[in-house]
Amino acid sequence: MERKDREGSSDDSGFHRKGSMERIPEAPSEPEAPKEPSAPGESEVPKEPQPSKMSKGRRKDSSHESMKKIAARAIQALKAQMPLEEEELKYLQTLTSVSPADSPAPPPLGPPAIAGGKSEGTERSEGAKKVFGELSRQGTVRSPHSTKVSFLEKKPSIRVYDNGAFPYDENEEEEEEYEQFGEEEASSSKEPLLQDSLVYHSREDGLFREKTEKDKMYPLSLAWCYGWNSSLPIYNMRDGNDRVVLYACSHTAVLYDAFKNCQHHLQGHSNVITCMCVSENRRWIATADKGPHCLVIVWDGFSGIPVHTIFDSCPEGNGIKAMAMTKDAKFLVTIDDAPLQRLCIWRWTVDTETPTCSVTLQADIGVQEYIIFNPGNHRELVSNSKTHLLYFEWDDDNEAIEVSLPALSEKTFNKIVGRFSQSVFHFAARQILTATLEGKLVVWDLHPPPRSYTSLEVLHIKACKLLHLQKDGLTVLTTVDRFFVTGDVKGHIKFYDSKLSLVNWYSQLKLSPIIMLSFSKDPLLVASNKSSFLSDCTLPGDPFMVRNFIIGTSNARVYHFTADGNKLEKVLIEPREAIHAIACHPYKPLIAIGSMCGLLKMWNYRKKMYVVSRIFDEGLGVQCLTFNPEGYLLGAGFNDGAVYIMDAVSLKNEISEPFRYSRDTVTLISFSHDSQYLATADVNFTVAVYMIVIKNGEKVWEYLARLHSHHKKIQSLLFGVQVDSYEPRLLSLSKDRFLIEYDLLNSGKDHLEVLDIHRTEQEAIPKCMVWYPPITRESFLLVCNSVYKVKLFNSITKMCRKTLIGPTYGSPIKQVLVLPEASSKGSQRRYLAFVNKDKVGLQILPVDGNPHKTAAIICHPSGVSSMAVSYDGTHVFTAGGEDHSVLQWEINLRALEAAVHLGGEDLTPFYGLLDGGREGEFYKELEDYFYYSQLRSQGIDTMETRQVSTRIPLSELPFVMRAIGFYPSEEQIDDMLNEIKFGEYVDTGKLADSIDLPEFVKLYINHRPPFGQTISDIRKAFKILGTPNEDGEMAIEREHFLELLLTKGEHMTEEELSDCFTVLFGLNPEGWKSEPATLDYKGSNIRLEEELPEEITAEIFTSDILGLPIPEDF
Repeated sequence: MERKDREGSSDDSGFHRKGSMERIPEAPSEPEAPKEPSAPGESEVPKEPQPSKMSKGRRKDSSHESMKKIAARAIQALKAQMPLEEEELKYLQTLTSVSPADSPAPPPLGPPAIAGGKSEGTERSEGAKKVFGELSRQGTVRSPHSTKVSFLEKKPSIRVYDNGAFPYDENEEEEEEYEQFGEEEASSSKEPLLQDSLVYHSREDGLFREKTEKDKMYPLSLAWCYGWNSSLPIYNMRDGNDRVVLYACSHTAVLYDAFKNCQHHLQGHSNVITCMCVSENRRWIATADKGPHCLVIVWDGFSGIPVHTIFDSCPEGNGIKAMAMTKDAKFLVTIDDAPLQRLCIWRWTVDTETPTCSVTLQADIGVQEYIIFNPGNHRELVSNSKTHLLYFEWDDDNEAIEVSLPALSEKTFNKIVGRFSQSVFHFAARQILTATLEGKLVVWDLHPPPRSYTSLEVLHIKACKLLHLQKDGLTVLTTVDRFFVTGDVKGHIKFYDSKLSLVNWYSQLKLSPIIMLSFSKDPLLVASNKSSFLSDCTLPGDPFMVRNFIIGTSNARVYHFTADGNKLEKVLIEPREAIHAIACHPYKPLIAIGSMCGLLKMWNYRKKMYVVSRIFDEGLGVQCLTFNPEGYLLGAGFNDGAVYIMDAVSLKNEISEPFRYSRDTVTLISFSHDSQYLATADVNFTVAVYMIVIKNGEKVWEYLARLHSHHKKIQSLLFGVQVDSYEPRLLSLSKDRFLIEYDLLNSGKDHLEVLDIHRTEQEAIPKCMVWYPPITRESFLLVCNSVYKVKLFNSITKMCRKTLIGPTYGSPIKQVLVLPEASSKGSQRRYLAFVNKDKVGLQILPVDGNPHKTAAIICHPSGVSSMAVSYDGTHVFTAGGEDHSVLQWEINLRALEAAVHLGGEDLTPFYGLLDGGREGEFYKELEDYFYYSQLRSQGIDTMETRQVSTRIPLSELPFVMRAIGFYPSEEQIDDMLNEIKFGEYVDTGKLADSIDLPEFVKLYINHRPPFGQTISDIRKAFKILGTPNEDGEMAIEREHFLELLLTKGEHMTEEELSDCFTVLFGLNPEGWKSEPATLDYKGSNIRLEEELPEEITAEIFTSDILGLPIPEDF
């Protein structure tokens, strides 16, 4: 088959290497217009003889000349940034040294004669094709008996240019390469791909740009990350006019430019990032997480675009423990965190879902937590745990990995070795070096050196030396230029030459233990007349010149060190422990962030600038924060029970000594609306109140009283305002299901008076409480519970007025706040912000059960600990607790409103929550029951004229609910009746006595369990109430089972119990009732003993008594 050659151009970007990343010359900034086809009569360059059907075709002299130019430019880029294989280098040198138009003198690498059936030009052309990935499927020679797919046949996912990389449409590429032959110009089909590729056109300085409206198309978008995960490395991405570092913050990788004070967020993980690495040229970033649906993502460091995602790196969700990239960035290695760790090597530039090769590690070698490729030979790797080192050599052709486990113990050198920290390959010898926490260096010899890369040889690796470098533990070991670099627990940094002789050290920096050293990617350029490098510690005393580097320490601080002048600059100072306390200023763009390490920082979140900070005594952790309504005071609760009242500007104490009336951690703190009272709640279920009094003409804070008012954790503590006066109200809500209001006016010293106690739930656990905004004539308290319900209680009578289905995003709401009125911008709408276990979301008010009125996004996969809202309602902040971070989310209410309109109006959103929708069998059955209840309410056997209506009496409501499969308790029935009865009472003064079908549908959807009842719920109940039987199952004895039904929960009478079992077992015709006198549940001759077994398990109760099927997967 013949194919017309490409027109020669040194900017032709059509050559790519199958299955690898290949750097080729930069694409033109403007696409070149396709050349006019040659006229039929024009002469063409003579074609070379075709040796076989598998050759690609003939090229013109201009094409070869173009190839020469391409190769001349490519050889420089490739040699500088990607090591070339020997045969690739030969082909490039051939192309640059001889052109087809030159004299027939023999080329440098071989005679001009045709060898193996191919001409010199054909060999040279195919050689260039191999270098640039032009070899087609037809040109791939494979054994007829081989079933293994050649590497050249794998589909590449990206191509790497000397100015970047871009993904492209593989289907279009294959069509162009393998199917479209003849007169078509190849460049014309590729130019649109180059123009449309964001990765291809990205530049290093284009990452940090202002967000456009397109970037703000979601209700919540990440605006800023405070804090970083100091257990992970931090990388120096750029060093010069831009000072860019890369670090992890919860489930987001952050590129932070310290000079411009801006961030770019790499968002794509749904779990906390556990490890990451970067390529040597800092172009490619790889991140990995741990948890359900864990991912490995490779990012383009110039554009921030994910270019490759590995979905099945660890199907069981164990996550990735360690990872690394080769020097040329073509391969990625991962070690998972499973009990039996698995090492996988990925050719991530190829569109494949499986690793190139993998091996499962032994279980008795410890957790391998560090791995690195040999920079000089990517087929060699080394990893280490705290106690063992592993050496790997792999062969990608045979997809095999050889693992060597050298022996080392304290008997080897008769000395204590210590726990391993990190390992590196020696850059000048066949050795591996491992640092230990005893300040020692283990030197491992590799024998013999590999002779060939075509097959693996089992190398002998042996610990040959144990060098005692220092007394302090070594935490970091890396290489830069021709130096070994160590960092230790004392914050010292030392440089050694290839013979491990000390060259220089920095011990005067006064740093915490070092966890990361990352050097600039750019070589050091020295201006001799302006440089001020200090002398090294060798005898000649030469200037010690080394690249600038980033230092990460264990106390979550990041520094930049400039070797020219020994300048140490702070880049990040963040909390090193959990963050549970955040609070926003009531009228300024300020947020206070407190951590368990005692660091309290104030930020201007609009300018992203640090304002002021305070570090408390060792052991004092900030647990909760709040501003007073006027904004001049900041209250803080601590983990030792102390309560501080500080000036909100300077963070200095407003009281001489902190209050210490709580015996344990203060979890909640709140000011009254007039700033006259301060209330706190602690882990001992105690509420304490402090107030301002006048002493000597000055206002001072004094302790008033405290009360052990609950017997479970207090969930919410709220101040409010009396309806008929301006006096403050104080309420607390606890997991014990009690809502308590305190009488502040009648409380005195050491006596906190209780005004009212109300039980809010029958079974569910209340999670949080907030004042409902005044968008109705009735004053409400909004309470969220553990079964995804939102309840509105009258603030005076505490009657439950409405029960609504809340947001169902995997876990119940744990905190809710009302957005300030300013966020509405003149609209009558009001909004809520909420967090659950791991997500933050928005809710449009009024709450009515419409699922389209809510939106949520993952914020902290490991758990949200607190939330705050800006004074203008434009941002919501979430604290991640143990992930040491606070995230700032920008709110876009227009996007939320658009989702509501797309969801439909009236009952349309609610029909979607029914099985089958409005046209389904369930809705038709519901209609039938609804209209049958009309007949039932007017008498089944009556001959009088029927009164046709669209409503049914409220007395029929419980029966219809039960008929469609929802069995509410008596308290739930009362709540439903009150909700309908008093629905319009405030507006009309009349009580409703009937309900129509649309109201009934909404009532059913809002009151039913959101996920139904499952066998898991029944087993949970039996686990609590039962005892283990002979088979180890949780069971309840028959007599005890009946007693529980009669005496616990909502008590059943003997007649009701008899009726239930009679119907369930079919003992009497439907509608008949058993005689109560014949039932003796305590007697030995119980009538139901023939039907009920002596022991009842969850399975027997479900299948034999209730008659429900048990799913096979349970």
